[in-house]
Amino acid sequence: MASTVDTGKRPGYGQLLRTPGALSFLIPGFAARQPFAMLTIGIVLLVQHTTGSFGSAGAVAAVTGVSMALFAPQSGKLADRFGQRAVVIPGVLVHTASVSLLVVLALGDAPLWALFLAAVPAGASVPQVGPMIRARWAAKLDGTPLMPTAAAFESVTDEFTFVVGPVLATALCTGIHPAAGLVAEAGLTLLGGLFFAAQRATQPPFGAPAATAAGPHRSALAVPGVRVLVVAFLGIGAVFGGMQVSVTAFSEEIGNPGANGLLYGVFAAGNMLSGIAMGAVAWRSGPRSRLLVGYTGLALAASLLWTAHSAPVLGALGLVVGLFVAPALIAGYTIVETLIPASARTEAFTWLTGAVALGQAAAVTIAGRLADAQGASTGFLVPMAATVLALVTLLALRSRLRPRETDPASARGVGHRVPVAVD
Repeated sequence: MASTVDTGKRPGYGQLLRTPGALSFLIPGFAARQPFAMLTIGIVLLVQHTTGSFGSAGAVAAVTGVSMALFAPQSGKLADRFGQRAVVIPGVLVHTASVSLLVVLALGDAPLWALFLAAVPAGASVPQVGPMIRARWAAKLDGTPLMPTAAAFESVTDEFTFVVGPVLATALCTGIHPAAGLVAEAGLTLLGGLFFAAQRATQPPFGAPAATAAGPHRSALAVPGVRVLVVAFLGIGAVFGGMQVSVTAFSEEIGNPGANGLLYGVFAAGNMLSGIAMGAVAWRSGPRSRLLVGYTGLALAASLLWTAHSAPVLGALGLVVGLFVAPALIAGYTIVETLIPASARTEAFTWLTGAVALGQAAAVTIAGRLADAQGASTGFLVPMAATVLALVTLLALRSRLRPRETDPASARGVGHRVPVAVD
């Protein structure tokens, strides 16, 4: 199902976007992947407004993240087996209904346990559009020099949603109504998801039971290298979650709540810019080396966030942190494609996306409670701790990230990802 690609030219974004059928799934997919960028911050802003507690708001947001992390891989398995359309359509319908219920309960001053109950299906039904788009790229471009470009493009798209999503949600919540961010999120998910599901021609092949290097019918998580990457992506998720809550609390402390969207947008902009650069440079180093270097920079930069005591300093540090996120994400998605066969791609991608969601959920909860108890600065300790621990794991277990069957294309990072979300 691979398309014909002119490999005589240096692969670039323009050449990538000329891939037949690409725009048909990229445009609706951009709208449908907004939950990952808007859902957490929308919940935090709404629940904090109705309860007055960042801890409660973070806990409700964390429930959605945990639910997403648990159900995302199952969604990936179902998409590999029954096709993406069969998973996306019911998913976006359930998600829209669940988010609507959560809004009604929050505005009605429902007890916290009721918000938790509504948050479970809201998180579990988040459509895994990012991994599905990556699977479509892989099906079209597998084995071509455009795959690294596609991986970088997906990272840029993921990070662009993290620029647009939080800023949009914050502007709607602070400028129109505290629930407006979640209402917009649900609407974009529904419309984008239905249009994305309608693009049958670009669906990757499905129907064969997933098989991994660890044996047939077993989860992609059975591959040791995938588990190492999950730990790394948990740390990246903690950066997203810790930044969202702590930046919100920081903006409240300085008496300028509207600065939240701008400060988080600067962080996401750094991520997006580095993603663009990653796709524009012909790298000689392998993806494993790029992952270790990028993650080391991420851990060092995240370790300085708690020292910021003014908006300009926090913005500058957030920009530096963002610059290191995309290289780590892109390298991780590149590596996972060398570990997993095509029949389990969507599942493998959703394990990584789910890990980001789980790390984000844990960080939102912990950072929210720290911000409530001791101020916004302590919330920034969460990204520091998570990335340092993940870096230690990566360094100790880096040998597990080698492809099981080494070939020149894999060593160069050609067979690859995929958005993050950052999924």
